Amino acid sequence: MSTASTPSEPPHAQASHVAGTHQNVWVRFWELGRWWKAVLLVVVYFALYQLIPLPLAPLLSGVGDPDTVGWVLGLYALPILIGCVLLVIFGASTGWLRSLFAGQPIRGHGWMWIAVAVVLLFNVLHFASIDYGAAGAPYVLSWMLTGLFIGFAEETLTRGYVVRILREAGHPEIVVAVISAALFALLHAGNLLSGQAIGATLIQLVYTFGFGICMYLAMRVTGTLLAPILIHASTDPSIFLQTEHPVAGPLGSFGGLGNIAVIVVGLVLLIFIRGRVGARGGLEVRAVASE
Repeated sequence: MSTASTPSEPPHAQASHVAGTHQNVWVRFWELGRWWKAVLLVVVYFALYQLIPLPLAPLLSGVGDPDTVGWVLGLYALPILIGCVLLVIFGASTGWLRSLFAGQPIRGHGWMWIAVAVVLLFNVLHFASIDYGAAGAPYVLSWMLTGLFIGFAEETLTRGYVVRILREAGHPEIVVAVISAALFALLHAGNLLSGQAIGATLIQLVYTFGFGICMYLAMRVTGTLLAPILIHASTDPSIFLQTEHPVAGPLGSFGGLGNIAVIVVGLVLLIFIRGRVGARGGLEVRAVASE
């Protein structure tokens, strides 16, 4: 009857409501796009990534000398794999995973294929000028696996989550491209902590910014985040393997121009980025302008 009192909920039901409330607060926080939340997410990921090797140190003490499979898998692949898991957990907690790999809400244009072509061209040149006999199949495969983890982690973070947050904030696409590429580049400033020279790090920051723009354009023109993930997954192994086990010849010499080409292409094509994605009701987004 309408005048009857409602019995108290059992403790597990009350706990469920509390958990749901906390989850809603968490989701609402990330759904409300603000540029500083993109920065916060990258900073937290960077800090966690730097801390991951610390508890693993006892396990990694016997991975072997540099240029060995154990060294690549233990010091590179394993920490990045853990980073991938953390990013998946974040996406699951916000409900973003499915939409992350859905089609882009704003269309790409033919000229964006230039970025894809340039990056892939130099990746092919790098792979074609590697001394595979000296490197050995296990070592090459270990770098290819590591590259897949790198591509997933860095692209999911910067071209996935960061781009989504910035779009939800209503920023034009040129701002989205610049901030996502800048945060991607700053992730590599952490190489200073491992002893890399300042000059080399500054050059790397410029290159990774240009590369980040190219990966943004790859995502736009293909309509999926999977494209920059796979392109990125082939880039790092091609560069590392060609640097460590090069084959002398014109292909390797021409491939050495790859960094300059990516920087130039990224900075030039950046000028032509237009459009805006308007946020509407949290997860729902729509294109409100295009090139």
